[in-house]
Amino acid sequence: FMKYKKLGRTGLDVSVICLGTMTWGRQNTEAEGHEQIEYALDQGVNFWDTAEMYAIPPTADTYGKTEEIIGTWFAKNPAKREDVILASKVAGPGLGWVRGGHNKIGRKNVIEAVEGSLKRLQTDYIDLYQLHWPNRGSYHFSQHWHFDPRFDAQEVEANFIEVLETLDELIRAGKIRHIGLSDETEWGTMKWLQLSEKLGLPRMQSVQNEYSLTCRLFEPGFAEIAMAEDCGLLAWSPLAAGMLSGKYLDGARPEGTRWTLLSSKPARDTEQSNAAVKRYIEVADKHGLDITQMALAFVNSRPFLTANIIGATSMEQLKSNIASIDLDLSDDVLKDIEDVYKDYPIPY
Repeated sequence: FMKYKKLGRTGLDVSVICLGTMTWGRQNTEAEGHEQIEYALDQGVNFWDTAEMYAIPPTADTYGKTEEIIGTWFAKNPAKREDVILASKVAGPGLGWVRGGHNKIGRKNVIEAVEGSLKRLQTDYIDLYQLHWPNRGSYHFSQHWHFDPRFDAQEVEANFIEVLETLDELIRAGKIRHIGLSDETEWGTMKWLQLSEKLGLPRMQSVQNEYSLTCRLFEPGFAEIAMAEDCGLLAWSPLAAGMLSGKYLDGARPEGTRWTLLSSKPARDTEQSNAAVKRYIEVADKHGLDITQMALAFVNSRPFLTANIIGATSMEQLKSNIASIDLDLSDDVLKDIEDVYKDYPIPY
């Protein structure tokens, strides 16, 4: 049975399993995306996550394709729109094909991005609108090894206020309902929350950051913020982009998998990461568990989690991922997981 948690302070109950959609339009067809939607809804998954930049891996040709696939489903099933809590995101700087490369998150671009997403999604509103990554950069996407935190704090704060005021206008217009962060830092999250309270502007309700057995940068500092400030984690890449399944071990690249589409070696494919995954597979085997379900169940169990964003390219994967909600890990399993974590705290 699906489990639900409150989304920040919105009063909305979102499924702990969130349907990630980013493969639709690149690895999955429209029909396959719609099939995933129908199954997930039947299983009680009412929370979906997308973004203007999807499908992934991102290209100019696949920009917006995922939202379009969701939109055609809404067009066929308009009465079911109210059953879904839909999240999308505005892209930050760095992609040359998004608004001509001039895509700093600010008033003009946020408005343009929202309008574009609404059109592609064929809906009048987005329930949770997120900032995909900060203008100033962050330590996510494996950038923690060389993250440079030097920036003009006053300039950043002025931009935050501009963005909050713009999002407030969009909420008042009924185009978005709530707002959230993605790939933010601890300082950034607290600054957003402080400014909202100080100025009476909308509050960030969640933060979507990477989190998995092999990426636990959210702990301990961010975990404290998530719980004390009711700004919970929406965990992306809970299977480390498939690495935790074991299918990419020792350089393997199964046909049709996402890593075969990448132009360079994945940052997660390190000697340490391979070793860590092998150890986690040993833990799963020891306790008679499926490694992917164990990995997802671990994320599901975290007290600072609001939702675990799963992604699947096959129905078999989708069914297994959603079923992880029924798996409760014993203290013995959790102890064995912690032993591996101590040996491989940051494997990539």
